[in-house]
Amino acid sequence: MAIRLGDTAPDFTADTTEGPISFHQWKGDSWAVLFSHPKDFTPVCTTELGYTATLAEEFARRNVKVIGLSCDSVDDHVAWSQDIEDTQGIRPNFPMIGDADRTVADLYDMIHPNASDTMTVRSVFVIGPDNAVKLTITYPASTGRNFDEVLRVIDSLQLTATKKVATPVNWQQGDDVIIVPALSNEEAAELFPDGWDEQKPYLRVVAQP
Repeated sequence: MAIRLGDTAPDFTADTTEGPISFHQWKGDSWAVLFSHPKDFTPVCTTELGYTATLAEEFARRNVKVIGLSCDSVDDHVAWSQDIEDTQGIRPNFPMIGDADRTVADLYDMIHPNASDTMTVRSVFVIGPDNAVKLTITYPASTGRNFDEVLRVIDSLQLTATKKVATPVNWQQGDDVIIVPALSNEEAAELFPDGWDEQKPYLRVVAQP
Protein backbone atom coordinates (compact mmCIF):
# COMPACT_ATOMS: atom_id res chain seq x y z
CA MET A 1 0.00 0.00 0.00
CA ALA A 2 1.34 3.41 -0.99
CA ILE A 3 2.49 5.72 1.79
CA ARG A 4 0.67 9.03 1.81
CA LEU A 5 1.63 12.42 3.17
CA GLY A 6 0.83 12.59 6.86
CA ASP A 7 1.10 8.84 7.38
CA THR A 8 3.36 7.61 10.15
CA ALA A 9 6.55 6.36 8.54
CA PRO A 10 6.67 2.59 9.09
CA ASP A 11 9.17 1.51 11.71
CA PHE A 12 11.59 -1.33 11.00
CA THR A 13 14.80 -2.96 12.14
CA ALA A 14 17.58 -3.56 9.65
CA ASP A 15 21.29 -4.11 9.23
CA THR A 16 23.19 -1.14 7.85
CA THR A 17 26.73 -0.17 7.02
CA GLU A 18 26.86 1.43 10.49
CA GLY A 19 25.38 -1.55 12.34
CA PRO A 20 21.85 -2.69 13.13
CA ILE A 21 19.22 0.00 13.68
CA SER A 22 15.62 0.38 14.72
CA PHE A 23 14.48 3.15 12.41
CA HIS A 24 12.36 5.31 14.74
CA GLN A 25 14.90 4.96 17.55
CA TRP A 26 17.79 5.79 15.20
CA LYS A 27 15.92 8.81 13.87
CA GLY A 28 14.94 10.09 17.30
CA ASP A 29 13.49 13.60 17.24
CA SER A 30 15.41 14.56 14.10
CA TRP A 31 14.12 14.96 10.59
CA ALA A 32 15.13 12.15 8.25
CA VAL A 33 15.62 11.51 4.56
CA LEU A 34 15.16 7.86 3.60
CA PHE A 35 16.01 7.23 -0.04
CA SER A 36 16.34 4.12 -2.16
CA HIS A 37 18.57 3.47 -5.11
CA PRO A 38 17.92 0.71 -7.66
CA LYS A 39 21.13 -1.28 -7.29
CA ASP A 40 24.70 -1.14 -6.04
CA PHE A 41 27.55 -0.76 -8.53
CA THR A 42 25.40 1.23 -10.96
CA PRO A 43 26.43 4.56 -12.48
CA VAL A 44 23.64 7.01 -11.60
CA CYS A 45 23.43 5.75 -8.02
CA THR A 46 27.19 6.16 -7.64
CA THR A 47 26.91 9.85 -8.48
CA GLU A 48 23.90 10.32 -6.20
CA LEU A 49 25.48 8.78 -3.12
CA GLY A 50 28.70 10.71 -3.65
CA TYR A 51 26.89 14.02 -3.93
CA THR A 52 24.68 13.31 -0.94
CA ALA A 53 27.81 12.67 1.11
CA THR A 54 29.10 16.16 0.23
CA LEU A 55 25.93 17.64 1.76
CA ALA A 56 26.57 16.22 5.24
CA GLU A 57 27.02 19.65 6.86
CA GLU A 58 23.90 21.00 5.15
CA PHE A 59 21.79 18.13 6.45
CA ALA A 60 23.30 18.40 9.93
CA ARG A 61 22.56 22.14 10.05
CA ARG A 62 18.90 21.31 9.44
CA ASN A 63 18.84 18.50 12.04
CA VAL A 64 18.31 15.92 9.28
CA LYS A 65 19.60 12.36 9.32
CA VAL A 66 20.11 10.63 5.97
CA ILE A 67 19.82 6.91 5.31
CA GLY A 68 19.99 5.01 2.01
CA LEU A 69 18.70 1.65 0.87
CA SER A 70 18.88 -0.84 -1.95
CA CYS A 71 17.97 -4.51 -2.27
CA ASP A 72 21.62 -5.48 -1.86
CA SER A 73 23.64 -6.71 1.09
CA VAL A 74 25.56 -4.60 3.57
CA ASP A 75 28.75 -6.26 2.32
CA ASP A 76 27.96 -5.04 -1.20
CA HIS A 77 27.33 -1.54 0.13
CA VAL A 78 30.71 -1.53 1.88
CA ALA A 79 32.52 -2.72 -1.25
CA TRP A 80 30.68 -0.20 -3.41
CA SER A 81 31.65 2.64 -1.07
CA GLN A 82 35.22 2.34 -2.32
CA ASP A 83 34.07 2.80 -5.91
CA ILE A 84 32.07 5.84 -4.85
CA GLU A 85 35.14 7.34 -3.21
CA ASP A 86 37.31 6.51 -6.22
CA THR A 87 34.96 8.24 -8.67
CA GLN A 88 33.24 10.95 -6.61
CA GLY A 89 36.03 11.82 -4.21
CA ILE A 90 34.05 10.92 -1.10
CA ARG A 91 32.49 7.79 0.36
CA PRO A 92 29.01 7.68 1.92
CA ASN A 93 29.05 9.18 5.41
CA PHE A 94 25.55 7.99 6.27
CA PRO A 95 24.20 4.47 6.87
CA MET A 96 23.02 2.33 3.96
CA ILE A 97 20.44 -0.34 4.68
CA GLY A 98 21.01 -3.87 3.45
CA ASP A 99 17.61 -5.02 2.24
CA ALA A 100 18.28 -8.18 0.24
CA ASP A 101 14.98 -9.71 1.35
CA ARG A 102 13.12 -6.50 0.35
CA THR A 103 11.46 -6.12 3.74
CA VAL A 104 11.90 -2.36 3.92
CA ALA A 105 11.41 -1.85 0.19
CA ASP A 106 8.03 -3.57 0.40
CA LEU A 107 7.10 -1.69 3.57
CA TYR A 108 7.68 1.62 1.79
CA ASP A 109 6.37 0.51 -1.63
CA MET A 110 9.74 1.15 -3.26
CA ILE A 111 9.40 -1.60 -5.88
CA HIS A 112 7.10 -0.75 -8.77
CA PRO A 113 6.45 -3.90 -10.85
CA ASN A 114 5.65 -1.90 -13.98
CA ALA A 115 9.17 -0.48 -13.80
CA SER A 116 11.06 -3.50 -12.40
CA ASP A 117 10.20 -6.56 -10.35
CA THR A 118 13.61 -6.69 -8.73
CA MET A 119 14.91 -3.12 -8.28
CA THR A 120 13.66 -0.26 -6.15
CA VAL A 121 12.76 2.97 -7.89
CA ARG A 122 14.45 6.19 -6.77
CA SER A 123 12.16 6.91 -3.84
CA VAL A 124 12.66 9.81 -1.43
CA PHE A 125 10.84 10.15 1.88
CA VAL A 126 11.26 13.18 4.11
CA ILE A 127 10.08 12.34 7.61
CA GLY A 128 9.49 14.87 10.37
CA PRO A 129 10.41 14.75 14.05
CA ASP A 130 6.90 13.41 14.72
CA ASN A 131 7.64 10.42 12.41
CA ALA A 132 5.03 11.65 9.93
CA VAL A 133 5.83 11.54 6.21
CA LYS A 134 6.17 15.13 5.01
CA LEU A 135 7.29 14.55 1.40
CA THR A 136 7.48 11.72 -1.10
CA ILE A 137 9.19 11.88 -4.49
CA THR A 138 9.57 9.02 -6.95
CA TYR A 139 12.01 9.12 -9.86
CA PRO A 140 12.55 6.51 -12.56
CA ALA A 141 15.76 4.50 -12.44
CA SER A 142 17.21 6.40 -15.39
CA THR A 143 16.98 9.86 -13.80
CA GLY A 144 19.31 11.03 -11.06
CA ARG A 145 17.77 13.06 -8.28
CA ASN A 146 18.33 16.71 -7.43
CA PHE A 147 19.38 16.68 -3.78
CA ASP A 148 19.64 20.47 -3.74
CA GLU A 149 15.87 20.39 -4.33
CA VAL A 150 15.48 17.99 -1.40
CA LEU A 151 17.28 20.53 0.81
CA ARG A 152 15.10 23.34 -0.54
CA VAL A 153 11.93 21.42 0.28
CA ILE A 154 13.21 20.65 3.78
CA ASP A 155 13.82 24.37 4.31
CA SER A 156 10.23 25.02 3.27
CA LEU A 157 8.84 22.22 5.42
CA GLN A 158 10.72 23.39 8.49
CA LEU A 159 9.69 27.01 7.99
CA THR A 160 6.01 26.30 7.32
CA ALA A 161 5.81 23.86 10.23
CA THR A 162 6.27 26.72 12.70
CA LYS A 163 5.12 29.85 10.82
CA LYS A 164 1.72 30.66 9.29
CA VAL A 165 3.18 30.94 5.80
CA ALA A 166 3.52 28.99 2.57
CA THR A 167 6.40 29.19 0.11
CA PRO A 168 5.78 30.28 -3.51
CA VAL A 169 7.09 28.85 -6.75
CA ASN A 170 10.87 28.40 -6.88
CA TRP A 171 11.22 29.75 -3.34
CA GLN A 172 14.69 29.73 -1.82
CA GLN A 173 15.74 30.33 1.78
CA GLY A 174 15.40 34.06 2.53
CA ASP A 175 12.90 34.83 -0.25
CA ASP A 176 9.50 36.37 0.40
CA VAL A 177 6.72 34.00 1.44
CA ILE A 178 2.91 33.95 1.37
CA ILE A 179 0.62 34.34 4.36
CA VAL A 180 -1.65 31.29 4.53
CA PRO A 181 -5.22 32.03 3.36
CA ALA A 182 -6.70 30.59 6.57
CA LEU A 183 -5.27 33.55 8.50
CA SER A 184 -7.51 36.64 8.62
CA ASN A 185 -6.03 40.08 8.08
CA GLU A 186 -6.57 40.83 11.77
CA GLU A 187 -4.67 37.67 12.77
CA ALA A 188 -1.99 38.35 10.16
CA ALA A 189 -1.47 41.88 11.52
CA GLU A 190 -0.51 40.40 14.89
CA LEU A 191 2.03 38.05 13.36
CA PHE A 192 3.33 40.42 10.68
CA PRO A 193 3.15 43.93 12.18
CA ASP A 194 5.33 45.40 9.44
CA GLY A 195 2.61 44.63 6.91
CA TRP A 196 2.54 42.77 3.62
CA ASP A 197 1.97 43.21 -0.10
CA GLU A 198 -1.65 42.24 -0.77
CA GLN A 199 -1.63 41.35 -4.46
CA LYS A 200 -5.02 39.67 -4.09
CA PRO A 201 -7.05 39.03 -0.93
CA TYR A 202 -5.77 35.44 -1.02
CA LEU A 203 -2.22 36.35 -2.13
CA ARG A 204 -0.48 38.28 0.63
CA VAL A 205 3.29 38.41 0.17
CA VAL A 206 5.50 39.06 3.17
CA ALA A 207 9.18 38.90 4.07
CA GLN A 208 10.27 35.52 5.39
CA PRO A 209 9.80 35.51 9.16
